[in-house]
This record gives sequence, C-alpha cells and structure tokens, in this order.
Amino acid sequence: MSGSRMADRPRRAARPVRRRQLEEWGPGLWEVGASSGRETAGVDEAGRGSLAGPVVAAAVILPPAVDLPGLADSKLLTPAVRARLAEAIRGVATAWAVAAVEASEIDATDILRATLRAMAEAVRQLSSRPRLVLVDGGIAPRLPVPVRAVVHGDQRVPVISAASILAKVTRDRIMEDWAARFPAYGFAQHKGYGTAAHRAAIARHGPSPIHRRTFAGVREYAGEAVRQACLW
Repeated sequence: MSGSRMADRPRRAARPVRRRQLEEWGPGLWEVGASSGRETAGVDEAGRGSLAGPVVAAAVILPPAVDLPGLADSKLLTPAVRARLAEAIRGVATAWAVAAVEASEIDATDILRATLRAMAEAVRQLSSRPRLVLVDGGIAPRLPVPVRAVVHGDQRVPVISAASILAKVTRDRIMEDWAARFPAYGFAQHKGYGTAAHRAAIARHGPSPIHRRTFAGVREYAGEAVRQACLW
C-alpha cells in the first residue's frame, strides 16, 4: 500500500453502467467480475466521508468462475465477515492492490481528487494489467485502460464488492492503529466518521494530526493547538 502523488485531474463523470450493459459484456462480468475472457478489475474506496484518516482504495481482479459466497457491499457486512472474506479474496484473486491518500493531501486538494488518486494508484499497483476497470459510483479516475463507473456497483458487481471489502478492512486496521496513538478520539470505534462521540472529542481536544482540517466538524477547531499539545 502506498500514498498516491499522481498528478491526475478528475475527469467528467463517466456514464453510469446499467444492468443491460453488464449483461451485454457477458454473464461472467455479472457473476464474477470477468467478461468474455477479458481481465476486469473492480475498484472501490473506503473513508471518503470520514473526518479523519486516509481515503483508501482497492483494486481487485478475480479469476473466471471463482466462488466467493457472501460477497456484498462491505458496509452491509459485519467486521468478522469482512475479515474472513478479505482473506479469501486475497487468496484467490488474480491480482489485488490497495492505496491510500492521507488527510494532509485531502486537505491540500479535495476529497474527490484524493479519492480518484487513490483509485488510480491501486489500479497502477496491480501485478496484472486489466483490460477493463469497473469503479463503484458515478465518476471514475483517468486510467490508461477503459474504465466504467457503475452506480451501486458494490452491491451489483461482485468484483467491485471484493474491492469494497479490501478497502474497508484495510482502512479499519489503519484507524485501529491510530487509535493506540490518539486514544482521546475513539478511532477504534467509529473509524474516524462523524459520530456524536467523535465530534464531541474534537470539540474537547481539538483536531489530531490525522484529522481533515478542511472538513466541517473539524475546521471549526483547527486552531486548537494549545489543547492538542498535551495529547501527543
């Protein structure tokens, strides 16, 4: 995993992919993430809406006819099921990679550009170059291969579900590691998202070094350096 420093600029929103298009590309695409013998990568992110920590993207290529029961949008799965599936995905994937863009770079650009950079970097790191990339959502990064945006792809296309799971499991572990260094914020519980307890901790202690200082809920307290000094 690595942070991304790519100079890509976001493209215009890709035309959403409809189920009819997926079926035209081949039944394998709908079922396992590959179509007509082409290597198809699924891409998704985790942490876009968080107030702290990186945004993490994963890219996954699954072999034809792979059997991974239970693949779904990572947000719909329990942590234990996500962990089990992540291990299974890494074990059977033709290729997989994850990439992160840290909070400081998110603040220096914006969350959309940071997310697209993380996605592009994850695809770049794949050991096998895909011929088609399917990205969850309505916008896709600039890539040297054909790319399509699939609205609700993490629920509809298993190879994107696999990427969603790897991104979520990786980011959760990152935030659990940060929780040990900054225990005042409860990162292990909320993973940096804007829960009431997390917002109260920011108001009480000011932002930590991994908070996104341009985000509402954090920027109001970004000048709280005096209170921060006693925490780390």
